[in-house]
Amino acid sequence: METIDQCPVCGNSHLSPFLICKDYLISQQDFAIQQCTNCGFRFTSPRPTADRIGEYYKSEDYVSHNDSGGGLINTAYRVVRNYTLQSKLALLNKLNKGQGRILDVGCGTGAFLETCKNGGWEVMGMEPDPDARAVAVQKLGVSIKPGLEELHEVGSFDIISLWHVLEHIPNLNKAILQLKDLLAAQGTLLIAVPNSDSYDATYFKEYWAAYDVPRHLHHFTPATIEPLFKKHGLRLVEQKTMPFDAFYIGMLSTRYQTGKTDYLKSVQVGLDSNARAKRTGNSSSLTYLFKKA
Repeated sequence: METIDQCPVCGNSHLSPFLICKDYLISQQDFAIQQCTNCGFRFTSPRPTADRIGEYYKSEDYVSHNDSGGGLINTAYRVVRNYTLQSKLALLNKLNKGQGRILDVGCGTGAFLETCKNGGWEVMGMEPDPDARAVAVQKLGVSIKPGLEELHEVGSFDIISLWHVLEHIPNLNKAILQLKDLLAAQGTLLIAVPNSDSYDATYFKEYWAAYDVPRHLHHFTPATIEPLFKKHGLRLVEQKTMPFDAFYIGMLSTRYQTGKTDYLKSVQVGLDSNARAKRTGNSSSLTYLFKKA
């Protein structure tokens, strides 16, 4: 395990305990989430070292790395994903005013890039998990890199997307600078992450599935993600809610809370979370659009 003793956002070394959460997916271990006393940023610490973190992803239930896992929750995830993939493609075309070149970081088995490729985009991916990467290469017939370091000579991209990926990246500041270097002058960086200030996060507390320790190393909010990118010369131009996430996360959270999925409660909390998000913007997950300042 490694301990993080300095806030990645503001550099403050004064931290306070925020929550103790369990890894319900793999190890059943408890992990601590710390909060910066200056800016409020939250992160998992202590956490597995880079050479050990891969052990915490090896599960048939880890749906982004597995195209065939069963169960009602995973099936529901894939049904919704098929709809949201088309919505994401429409967003890309709107942002770029037509097709262009996209890099999807943490592309998993390549479902999003396949949609983009079929929609006329030139695609490239990055995926550290070798099994998921192999599936993506077979599916897409294009190069999928294992890390950001292997992308330094591939040119620039009109869109760079990280769909629920930034929370997994150990060195945030280094990664953001690498992404900025890969982004075209007028390009858009799309960052989708869970929002630990959402109503469903507050409701479920330590059982909130989107804490997903220790795979999620960082736990973002609108108040903490904007200054992180701003200090690297990237300005926030838009923030979009992700209403489906509240229901999926709710299903997992009720299972963690009681040992059995409570579908009625999941739907109710999801509806409440989305209703509040219409007023506050604080949905269960958020997509942030950044451009070079």
